Amino acid sequence: MSSPNSVTVSQVSDVTTVEITTQGPQGPTFSSSGVTLDDSAKVNDSVVYFDSSSGTFKADATTTKLTLVDGGNF
Repeated sequence: MSSPNSVTVSQVSDVTTVEITTQGPQGPTFSSSGVTLDDSAKVNDSVVYFDSSSGTFKADATTTKLTLVDGGNF
């Protein structure tokens, strides 16, 4: 039995049902203030930080867990 949101296509012995759905509600944005995240230059162990000159959060090779503290372990 088909639901109101589905289409059934039949050929000889092959039956395909496609269900039509709508996109549900989206989750919260990354930032309540609308600031974006620039992770285009991320590397292994990057730490996210806020760069006030660009107004974005960044993850790049400049700030990693190894550059936070000389020889630091987390």
